[in-house]
Amino acid sequence: MLMKGKVKRLLPLAAAGMLTFLSACGGGGTDDKKSSSSAGGAETKTYKIGITQFVEHPALDAAREGFLKALKENGLEDKKNVEIDYQNSQADPTNVNTIAQKFASDKKDLILAIATPNAQAIAQNVKNTPVLFTAVSDPVSAKLVKDLQKPGGNVTGVSDTPPDAIPNTMKAIKDLFPNAKKVGIVYNSGEANSVANVRVAKEALGKLQLTPVDATATNTNEIKPAVESLVGKVDAIYVPQDNTAVTALKTIIGTANKNKIPLFVGELESVRSGGFAGVGFEYSDIGYETGKMAVKILKEGAKPGEIAIGYPNKLTLTINKAAAKAQGIDITKLPKEALDKWKPDMIDGKAAK
Repeated sequence: MLMKGKVKRLLPLAAAGMLTFLSACGGGGTDDKKSSSSAGGAETKTYKIGITQFVEHPALDAAREGFLKALKENGLEDKKNVEIDYQNSQADPTNVNTIAQKFASDKKDLILAIATPNAQAIAQNVKNTPVLFTAVSDPVSAKLVKDLQKPGGNVTGVSDTPPDAIPNTMKAIKDLFPNAKKVGIVYNSGEANSVANVRVAKEALGKLQLTPVDATATNTNEIKPAVESLVGKVDAIYVPQDNTAVTALKTIIGTANKNKIPLFVGELESVRSGGFAGVGFEYSDIGYETGKMAVKILKEGAKPGEIAIGYPNKLTLTINKAAAKAQGIDITKLPKEALDKWKPDMIDGKAAK
């Protein structure tokens, strides 16, 4: 009887010892899962990033690709330690707002808005999550930030309109075509970014004694009649960084080629696509700079409101030789002093029909 009692007292102790042994060997499912996603004992974080883009066209696509490249080069890669939720609004204002509301209700670690309409919608709907924008012409006029150096709040990013870009493009028109008198401008008067760009262009044209002629459209279907209204009235056409016009750029190029009108554009992707010339930069570069901001916020704990608005650093006049030929421009007959002054990059881009 004494021996039986002793055995009964030892059983609970043995069971407790066995549980301790199993726990030490990693028998617990929760601890096992955590260790498999850990490095040096710290659990790996997966960041949730929302990307909202106004429309698909080469410049905005390049900005998005540059952003993702910067993340990857700094250890943040989609489907590894980053979950990318990419939404394209297809230039539809309703979609723009729907996406913004969706992202506002989601628990994102950071949101990237590509182009002004999407940035405005996100800024209005999202107040606590860090927000970055890229490919935005005038962040202050768009009411995204109050100050370029100290944005404040939860929003910052990279503008695609350096102060000298548009005035320099207007100067290039005057230098390359000294007899020009009127310049047609194709844009959507409903896009805040376009209105800001056109205002700067008109001021620069006035100083050069060139007359601007508006050709406005509210959607891509209206681009064709808008640009055709300029035929016979202008000596050159300018397409600013306007999402509607750039989306329908092929139509504008076709009219410029058919009627032998020099077509100047607001960014290098449009030069490659068939524009004659433009003073610009690589959109992949501004996307990359925006991505570096994301890294600072996510990995270093930086606050968006304390990061100054960025701008492209390198501006270049680029001429598309194929487009020049299609638009009836003999590059060898352009003023030598203008070519010596600008030293343009000559590319063998497309000459869209």
